[in-house]
Amino acid sequence: MPRRNRYQFGSLERRKRTKGPDVWLFRYWDRQNPSATRPSVTVGTVEDYPTQADARRAAEGLRLEINNGLPVREVVTFQGLIDRYVSEEIERGDLAHTTKEPDLNRINKHISPKWGICLLREVKPYPVQEWLRRLPMAPKTRGHIRSLMYRLFEKAMLWELIPLERNPMDLVELKGVSKRLKPPRILTEEEFGALLDQLHHPYRCMVLLAGCTGLRISEVMGLRWSVIDFESLVMQVREGYARSQVTKLKSECSQDELPLDPDVATILLEWKRLCPETRGDWVFPSPRTNKPYDSGSLRKKVLKTAALRAKIQGPIGRHTLRHSYRAWLDETGASLGVQQKLMRHANISTTMNVYGGAFMEAKRKANTFVVQRVLLQDRTK
Repeated sequence: MPRRNRYQFGSLERRKRTKGPDVWLFRYWDRQNPSATRPSVTVGTVEDYPTQADARRAAEGLRLEINNGLPVREVVTFQGLIDRYVSEEIERGDLAHTTKEPDLNRINKHISPKWGICLLREVKPYPVQEWLRRLPMAPKTRGHIRSLMYRLFEKAMLWELIPLERNPMDLVELKGVSKRLKPPRILTEEEFGALLDQLHHPYRCMVLLAGCTGLRISEVMGLRWSVIDFESLVMQVREGYARSQVTKLKSECSQDELPLDPDVATILLEWKRLCPETRGDWVFPSPRTNKPYDSGSLRKKVLKTAALRAKIQGPIGRHTLRHSYRAWLDETGASLGVQQKLMRHANISTTMNVYGGAFMEAKRKANTFVVQRVLLQDRTK
């Protein structure tokens, strides 16, 4: 007679080690192989969890995982939900590593210390809203934390830890989460030229390519020679490279073909003759690792230093060249539809609002055009 699936609580035991502090082991029955010895998972040391109650709370995510699909027989803490989310979605999921790292940081630094010990039913919208509003951080960061808590509650419903109902984080209102604390830095053509004068290959080629195509710095680092067609003057954007790993692009719209200007293609071909060959066919490999340069250190050590030498005022951020490219497109009179495609934005509102900077001369020129038309009408009366 087949054994009926029952909710497992598992068991905890303290195991001595020859070296180091004792550890807590969590044991459970393997439903796929019930006759085998019960598997065990190390929860942590007694230094991490001094009491059995502490260890039991730490093992809650494991207990939820092994009982997947079975009715929950006991109350669940928010930390249990977090542990399962980290295990299934971050450690074994298909999220981009550029998403996993910030999510883990928000969980460990903010969400878990504040809400981990609470039961799921005790995490209410109003206390969460007041907590987020008091956090001393940028509005956009608060918005990211709220979105992460929203995803956690969605998973709680998917895993049947709570009834299917409206996500309580829907009721959390945060104002200005998309509002910038500072306007984006936009370089003039003269400043961009002065910046290039302070750089040598490969950095000069990297910055030139970013400024002339609007590529994100991670996309520049992720370029391979195989995606550049010098005959057709077309460049395919397929992946990025950040934090020492190949990464997915921001959205499906980011994966696209971009036109390659003949002058830019000539400079790229000059660099190709100097570029060392690598197994990854990288356009900008580091001679030390044969892998692409780290985008973070490139901005800090190369871009900022070159900007200081060029006497460019104001901070140079990781999206400065991309913001500048959008402003230069605007000055050419390119339609918003074309700008959206060149920027590879999923929504035109992003092109208009997030990357909507303009130079004073461009605004003055547009304003003067309107004024002259209006005054011309007034003179004809």
